[in-house]
Amino acid sequence: TLFIVKHLPSATKTTPRRKMLENTIVIDGRDHLLGRLASIVAKELLAGQKIVVVRCDEMCISGSLVRNRVKYAQFRKKRMNTNPRRGPFHFKSPARMFWRTVRGMVHQKTQRGQEALARLSTFEGIPAPYDTQKRKVVPAALRVLRLKPHRNYTILGELADSVGWKHKELLERLESKRKVEAEAFFQKKKARADLRKKAEAEADLSAVSAVLEAAGY
Repeated sequence: TLFIVKHLPSATKTTPRRKMLENTIVIDGRDHLLGRLASIVAKELLAGQKIVVVRCDEMCISGSLVRNRVKYAQFRKKRMNTNPRRGPFHFKSPARMFWRTVRGMVHQKTQRGQEALARLSTFEGIPAPYDTQKRKVVPAALRVLRLKPHRNYTILGELADSVGWKHKELLERLESKRKVEAEAFFQKKKARADLRKKAEAEADLSAVSAVLEAAGY
């Protein structure tokens, strides 16, 4: 489920101030709609939450690949007339595409916007140490919940690859290696859980059951 930041009453003499924000939240961007996820992330960044978004290359944009390539080609034509080296700069990597989208939602030319943007990190794939941390999804931005089944959509990594991003094959190799290691870890964890369950079922607690009942267990 979506991470929830509860609005708590202001601190008074009788009410101690409580922590509103969580630690850094890791969001798995796979199969999320880019714009919807960006708006939710921007809102949380402005509230003071630190957020890491992984697997930006597997985000989705509504519309076919041909349509989005045309739109991106038009976007890349926007430049400074007298000196294009001064910007605007058009990023080709999926993580920077998502970062730029969020940047446009946090009023980044103010101090508050700059501080909010500094709380955001975006990555292609799932690099260490986030590959061993719990990842969350945002239901309000999931494609399967927000886009009609017959609508076309584009995977951000494919769009980036078509406009000049050069690391798609490298990322696929790294992700396949990570998934093999993750599967081995999961099987080991599953085996330990089965052993624990079997041991608990076979345990003879008759010697201590009376003591536990007297203690209220």
